[in-house]
Amino acid sequence: MSDEAELVTPEYWEEARKHLTRRDRVMKRLIPQFGNACLQSRGDAFTTLARSIVGQQISVKAAQSVWDRFAALPRRMTPASVLKLKVDDMRAAGLSARKIEYLVDLALHFDSGAIHVDGWRSMPDEEIIAELVGIRGIGRWTAEMFLIFHLMRPDVLPLDDVGLITGISRNYFSGDPVSRSDAREVAAAWSPFCSVATWYIWRSLDPLPVAY
Repeated sequence: MSDEAELVTPEYWEEARKHLTRRDRVMKRLIPQFGNACLQSRGDAFTTLARSIVGQQISVKAAQSVWDRFAALPRRMTPASVLKLKVDDMRAAGLSARKIEYLVDLALHFDSGAIHVDGWRSMPDEEIIAELVGIRGIGRWTAEMFLIFHLMRPDVLPLDDVGLITGISRNYFSGDPVSRSDAREVAAAWSPFCSVATWYIWRSLDPLPVAY
């Protein structure tokens, strides 16, 4: 199964770029540097969350190699298929006992209908976050990454994200330490497109687009 099969881009991106360029001097400088690059979603909720669990606390490169071995185990990456996998096979793919527990819990939540995947499109951000953090191994940061990268919600401000705080420090405060309230003040000009501004802040630190 190819990860690249279904890349979707948000329809609000151009409007967001214009809004941010008008409202914020740093964005006015940053946005033109990255041409037409924009946020992209892979399209499958279960796969996106499973990847985020596999990638916790290890390097991007290590995460990719573990993911490749894990993704080769089921015929298709679905909750029901993951629930049929043998623990020994998952361990052999490089997953820790804890991550195996998290992946099984994730698959159970999807398979049992405990979370309202079909209703997410119409649910407010905070309600979706509340459902996701009920799954073991998923905290608020992962839920916010999911809102940005999978559901492509336009106005998420992930204050627990180290890259966002570092980027605000460098771009707005000459490298001085930044508190959450400082970050909120800067982001007041970004609303209702905080996700887009966050994406450009990340780009200012690492020109390669992030994708989950």
